[in-house]
Amino acid sequence: RGRLRPTQGWPGRRLLTAQKTMGYHQRQQHLAQALRNNAGRDIRLSKQTSNLFRNRSTQDQLLDVREFNHVLAIDPDTRVIETEGMVTYEALADTALAYGLMPAVVPQLKSITIGGAVGGIGIESSSFRYGLPHETVLEMDVLLGTGEVICCTPNNEHRDLFFGLANSYGTLGYILRLKIQGIPVKPYVRVTHVHCADSQEFFDRVNEACQGSFDFVDGVVFAPGEYYLVLGEFTDDAPYTSDYSYLQMFYRSIRARSEDYLSVRDYLWRWDTDWFWCSKNLYAQNRLIRRLLGRKRLNSITYQRVMRWNSRVGLTRRLGTLSRRHREAVIQDVDIPLENAPAFLSFFQREIGIRPIWICPARHDGRRGHYPLFPMRDDTLYINFGFWDAVRADPMQPQGHFNRMIEEKVTDLGGIKSLYSESFYPEKEFWELYGGNTCRLLKDRYDPDQTLKDLYQKCVLRQ
Repeated sequence: RGRLRPTQGWPGRRLLTAQKTMGYHQRQQHLAQALRNNAGRDIRLSKQTSNLFRNRSTQDQLLDVREFNHVLAIDPDTRVIETEGMVTYEALADTALAYGLMPAVVPQLKSITIGGAVGGIGIESSSFRYGLPHETVLEMDVLLGTGEVICCTPNNEHRDLFFGLANSYGTLGYILRLKIQGIPVKPYVRVTHVHCADSQEFFDRVNEACQGSFDFVDGVVFAPGEYYLVLGEFTDDAPYTSDYSYLQMFYRSIRARSEDYLSVRDYLWRWDTDWFWCSKNLYAQNRLIRRLLGRKRLNSITYQRVMRWNSRVGLTRRLGTLSRRHREAVIQDVDIPLENAPAFLSFFQREIGIRPIWICPARHDGRRGHYPLFPMRDDTLYINFGFWDAVRADPMQPQGHFNRMIEEKVTDLGGIKSLYSESFYPEKEFWELYGGNTCRLLKDRYDPDQTLKDLYQKCVLRQ
């Protein structure tokens, strides 16, 4: 299972034993049998964390995959990381860092699982170089709706499923095990904040940075005329390190300082403490509240629990009804080709008005293959816009009014939207955008009895 010798000089070393590898096969067989035992019933996964922002059916039979949370092997020479699908990126990164490595792309929240980021869509500030998380995968074991477990690679007889799983959200099968690409790291990250007053200048600087030697590139739009590029470079030494895991907030530091240093681990989770800036909705940016919560509760897992409680009891929906004002959650990530990014930003600031906006460049390398359920143009720099808040309007609007406006603009500008949140596409348009013909062929081959829901049912109808 590869060499398990940690690189010298890295703290928190962990020896990965063969027992975990053996345990994986036992867990695999048990889960496959559980799925076969529930044939004919609607099924979804039961796991510790979820980063889906759409309500789901409560009538489904839950398939318990929580035990698939082990990192199986790390080979520092080949930089291959083998892991089970329900491992969170926090656990995965911590284990890899002990060997002087990190996954090539580490999505920004600790609670995201590797299987979720591949079956859904993830992104982070190394994506301009390495693509999206599914583009760093070398091999996967997938549990099909039939109860069969198959291994798929870019070159074997199941290569169609290998490339088709990205953005499938469990509609073609569940990822149990993966081998992914790791990259070497240094102990610290030097962060530079570059202010731009003009959106065209800002996106030109993003493009220029992505062609340079930086290890990480992202940015924030705070307001019209206030654009910040955030550039990261690995370094062996740091004159100091900042701590944004408790009382200080990373996103506020971007405006306040031009240079910063973080440990590599703190850089990876710089956004997690405040869920970017969404902690403001829980009043968790107040210093007294932060002290009451404590360092251990200031993270995306805590905020998710509160969000899911609110979703169940409908508190904000009731308040919106009482106020007789339209309040619509707009929680989305969209990817727009670079040349159309200024036009999308102009539309968004004019029609939607949520601020701040996260900006993250990503590039799909056509040599890695084609992912039909999340198609991106080869060798094209895309700009991911992340925005997570509510839009209030008077008078009341139809359900999904603002979200649908965004969907239409994204399509007009040649972009594509992630499906982890609510979607309002008409069915014909949806399948034209998200690989309809390919998806049907994959369902016919790998889920012939339609045990698992299709992508439209799951992501738009929220069944």
